[in-house]
Amino acid sequence: MAKPNTPITEHLAYLLAQANREINRQLELRLSKEGVPVEQWRILKVLSDGSGHSMGELADAVLLNHPTLTKMIDRMVSDTLVYRVQDPNDRRKVLMFISDRGKVLSKKLNSLAVDQEEHILESYGDKSTSELKRLLESLIDSSN
Repeated sequence: MAKPNTPITEHLAYLLAQANREINRQLELRLSKEGVPVEQWRILKVLSDGSGHSMGELADAVLLNHPTLTKMIDRMVSDTLVYRVQDPNDRRKVLMFISDRGKVLSKKLNSLAVDQEEHILESYGDKSTSELKRLLESLIDSSN
């Protein structure tokens, strides 16, 4: 735990990292029933919009660095969860899409993630959870 006289930016960074670690740990427990890491679920969730996403867009959206994302995408392509298509507007780019198999898995994983969110709502209440989301979104927006 951070000391009381720790600058707010260090204290917030610590608390956010700890909260992220705990939420990911709990979510991983739920997703592990399907043998899927949280990062793969995030990738499937982003690709579920049906739009093709470049690796750069995907890396930003799922908060992974390019080498880690590339390895994960390679694995997901091998598992036929996603596929690559050359961008028709820029032949140097490759777009990632979710496969039908990926859509089925994503739907199942999303229900597990909803269970996790419901658990958080039960633990902290609707009002506190909504306020926390609002404050975090405000913090993110003010940083951009």
